[in-house]
Amino acid sequence: MTARLTGKRVAIIVAQEYEDIELLYPILRLSEEGAEILVVAVPIGMHPRPWLENKPVTGRFGHPVPIPVMPPGPRYRMASLEELSPERVDCLLFPGGFAPDYLRRHEPTLALTRACHQAGKVLAAICHGPWVLISAGAVAGRQVTGVRAVRDDLLNAGAIYLDVPAVRDGNIVTGRAPNDLPDFCQEIIQALWA
Repeated sequence: MTARLTGKRVAIIVAQEYEDIELLYPILRLSEEGAEILVVAVPIGMHPRPWLENKPVTGRFGHPVPIPVMPPGPRYRMASLEELSPERVDCLLFPGGFAPDYLRRHEPTLALTRACHQAGKVLAAICHGPWVLISAGAVAGRQVTGVRAVRDDLLNAGAIYLDVPAVRDGNIVTGRAPNDLPDFCQEIIQALWA
């Protein structure tokens, strides 16, 4: 059977204190479908455990990027934000955790997100990840979901909030929480396969 996402490139963008499983699960699931996965670690945000200068971008539960238990190779490769453009990716994916609060204030991330949105690329965000889509101006009039903590922010940005596991509205795919990762990834697969 041919992998459905062969030839598709997904960039997963994280910063300090990202939600670990929301990076790890999409790497495995989307690469299983044949997608080329680029992990982009933007070195911004607080990193309280442990406090080290030049600490690698690390998830809330301690997984640094690149991921020692799953090093770059057949499942993903590391990339920089500067390497990305709408011509070079098919999907931007934003895991949750505390990272989206830093990324939503990072102009290079927002500029890339806006450019990809204007080009009709898939923008995917789960849990607190929709904060980045809000700040990029991508959710007005769209049906979306996210963790309950971002509900009011989504509504204030003009989105239509649905309390469901995952939603796809055009090129926007959103997921609610870690338990909803299977539904979220399935919506990304369908959006990229269409």
